[in-house]
Amino acid sequence: NKKGGRVDEYSPGGKAGWRPDRALIVYANRIKEACPGVAIVLGGIEASLRRFAHYDYWDDKVRRSILLDAKANLLVYGMGEKPIVEIADRLAGGESLAALNNIPGTAVLRKNLDFIKDYQLLPSYEENKESKGKFAQSFKIISAQMTPRTSKPLVQAHDSRYVVQFPPAILKSAEMDKIFELPFQRNWHRVYDKQGGVKGMETVRFSIISHRGCCGECSFCALSFHQGKIVQSRSAASVLREAKLLAEREDFKGTISDIGGPTANLYQAHCTLWAKGDYCETKKCLVPSKCRNLKLGYQKSLALYRKIREIPKVKHVFIASGFRYDLLVDEYASQYLEEVCQHHISGQLKVAPEHISDYVLKIMNKAPFARYKKFISKFNRIKAKLNKKIFLVNYFLSSHPGAGLEEAHELASYLKQNKIRPEQIQDFTPTPLTLSTCIYYTGTDPFSEESIYIPKSIKERKMQRALIQPQNTKKVKPSKKSK
Repeated sequence: NKKGGRVDEYSPGGKAGWRPDRALIVYANRIKEACPGVAIVLGGIEASLRRFAHYDYWDDKVRRSILLDAKANLLVYGMGEKPIVEIADRLAGGESLAALNNIPGTAVLRKNLDFIKDYQLLPSYEENKESKGKFAQSFKIISAQMTPRTSKPLVQAHDSRYVVQFPPAILKSAEMDKIFELPFQRNWHRVYDKQGGVKGMETVRFSIISHRGCCGECSFCALSFHQGKIVQSRSAASVLREAKLLAEREDFKGTISDIGGPTANLYQAHCTLWAKGDYCETKKCLVPSKCRNLKLGYQKSLALYRKIREIPKVKHVFIASGFRYDLLVDEYASQYLEEVCQHHISGQLKVAPEHISDYVLKIMNKAPFARYKKFISKFNRIKAKLNKKIFLVNYFLSSHPGAGLEEAHELASYLKQNKIRPEQIQDFTPTPLTLSTCIYYTGTDPFSEESIYIPKSIKERKMQRALIQPQNTKKVKPSKKSK
């Protein structure tokens, strides 16, 4: 609701206000002041999602590429390990900043396009700013040019200059192994000790990243444009080696808090097209149902988890990452779900139904609600069989495009009837470069061109939240006059 946070778990002592608004722009410009002539390379999810003209929720307008506002030389989108090494090597080899072209996973700002012949032109920043139709057109083009193998460079004019994005970078399994086995400290900098440390570190200190990328393509999620639609997994041997290293740390208490990624049960998932750095343009991997060409890595996952459980000093191996519940319903997932529930859930299994309205779920690119109800039945049967106290943590989303007060009331009624008091309710917040944000800003689906209702007012957003999560709504004392 456009209010600053009171607590920041990523700052020393959890104190808010340490970073300025639009920190990426502020820091880049301050570095320019302090070190004139130094090369500025932007990276991280903030840079990744603002690499083109984008809708900014805080300003409620279309802003230009962050390359211009930060006055940077280069932008790395995605996770960035391969691009940053190539940038460093080429600079060290004597190449100028102006010559750093054709690096996968980067975007640059150029005055002319002499260095590329075949590219895809996007509507300009000025066109995006003036026309919602052009904004939607840009989104469609960007969506279609995210395959590492076949994508063309994308070009978007900003006044007299051009933002040029080169195709995405992708890592092979061996490359991921090498990166994740580097000697990370798994700690905040010691200067923060006296300030209480960094709380956000505690949840990941003894966790292991097993894979990245997500083929789910939820409309509100930015992963498809950041980590990509292709799931990239580390080898089981590499994950096992990291688990053994964790177990030997002096501060290890016996619990590996998580082995996962964006979606826990997509580890070792694969498709023949992914191996070529490609994927289908005309159909989705998981919606309306799982594609028959998508092979899940459940047996490989279970074999890995069993080996990690056998490591001396390891008492618990938990999976705290969220699960894609629609991939746990069918018979092929029964053994996997039962063993995960028996050994790898600390008490809470995280799933994200998001809503119960099939109309809203379709806009979100999520499975129909009947699929979720089928999962609930299966989970309850396994829970009874194991005689174990495990609970579902359900993530729901309010005020998403397409969800009005009627849909909020429908969700609230379902929760009440089923005696569910959800703690994990999130108000939809438009983030740059997602389909839901494009719909929010334009009021239409860019692919179907269907007009969609948008709950934009703060008042309605609060009303939806109050309906769905009444226990967290502040009770207002009646005034003497109203009495």
